[in-house]
Amino acid sequence: MKIPNFRWFIIALVFLAAVLNYIDRQTLSILAKPIQDSLGLGERDYANIVNIFLVAYTISYLVSGRMIDKLGTRVGMAVFVAFWSVFNMCTAAAHGFRSLGFFRFGLGLGEAGVWPAASKSVSEWFPANERALAIGVYTMGSTAGAIIAPFIANALNDFDYAGRLPVVSSLLGEGAGWRLAFILTGAAGLLWLIPWMLLYRQPKQSRFATDKELKLLADSEAAEAAATGVSSDEKPWGWRKIFSSRVVWLLLLGRLITDPAWYFYQFWFPKFLLSDRGLTQSQLNITWIVYAAAGVGSVAGGLLSGLLIKRGRAPAASRLWIMLGCALVMPVSLLITRVSGLGMTIALAAVTIIVALAWLINISSLVVDTVPKACLGAVFGVVAAGSTVGGIIMNTLVGSMCEKVASAPSGFLDRAVDFIFGPVLRAVQGGGYGLWFTLMAFLHLAAWLMLYFGKIHRAGK
Repeated sequence: MKIPNFRWFIIALVFLAAVLNYIDRQTLSILAKPIQDSLGLGERDYANIVNIFLVAYTISYLVSGRMIDKLGTRVGMAVFVAFWSVFNMCTAAAHGFRSLGFFRFGLGLGEAGVWPAASKSVSEWFPANERALAIGVYTMGSTAGAIIAPFIANALNDFDYAGRLPVVSSLLGEGAGWRLAFILTGAAGLLWLIPWMLLYRQPKQSRFATDKELKLLADSEAAEAAATGVSSDEKPWGWRKIFSSRVVWLLLLGRLITDPAWYFYQFWFPKFLLSDRGLTQSQLNITWIVYAAAGVGSVAGGLLSGLLIKRGRAPAASRLWIMLGCALVMPVSLLITRVSGLGMTIALAAVTIIVALAWLINISSLVVDTVPKACLGAVFGVVAAGSTVGGIIMNTLVGSMCEKVASAPSGFLDRAVDFIFGPVLRAVQGGGYGLWFTLMAFLHLAAWLMLYFGKIHRAGK
């Protein structure tokens, strides 16, 4: 049976994988308090658990892309989704710091693999003018997962198991609610594997792709090869070429410089609202607007660069024009600490997160535009590793800015970062959130100048 525009069914499945990815990731953050109380963990223990996840995530980025290239998109995606889902379910068996850290390390190893696989699926199924939109759609899955996660996790945690489901309470013991939350959210990922394995194939091997869709992909591939010199038949790059490539380093540094803006809104913006805007814990529900804005930016960034490509501009150049617009809007973040009303604070934050995600979609699309398909997973993983390194650096910087009195680094990762960036951390000590919002205002413009003068848009010419 042939299905018109079957590629959008494929991206819908990738979208759902991204939703599950962020639900599983956010469950620990949402239920941190009951988990800490149940396992006897302090704030320092919790910080190290988060760092363990980020370290695993970075390691996985470096190797998962190559695995995806070797295994193929269909099998590779399935392996990583199954891996992280099982580790998420196993988190229900955690009984202390070490076991929880082990399970979160496994979760980080698995979750990072979905993104190289997702980008590779886009390169296989989408023409150049639709790629950024497709990437925007599946990235929106991460924001949707972040919005949904609190409702699912809190509902499962707060349910009266002892009174209404005593069997579950007896089986899981203390902390039955948070333990069942990990079991059920992990099980959802295993169910997702069924439609994925049934439906995903390479376009030419798919029994659902129409002749019209196959011709669209072939024409786009031929036009792109003629314009850039990057052919789908080109021999995959080895590690030596990947790590010596100007393109790879430009994109890696671009992600390292700019992704911290998105990480900040995920991990620190609620704390900013609590401390600087006087919100209560229950009032933090308003942060759903930030995640919704991220979804808008994900789709808008893809649509805009796609329109430029349809008008005849080269894909990489189109991405850069949209990214320049985003970089010029980011200085709006300077106003966030200078306004007093909550409504205006959220509105300005929404504007900055829209353009930050529109930028992220287009810099991710540049990987697909400039790298041979045969090694796309490996390159995407290396580039994305820059993102998590940037996130770790941002966490350390903002933590120092918000700390009035200097304290010794608490975790092994904090000590490593302090060893490298100690003088910088001490220079920004106690500067407050305003210092970060000022820095964040110009990160994207600095990265854009680096990419433009590094001639990323002329890769392959």
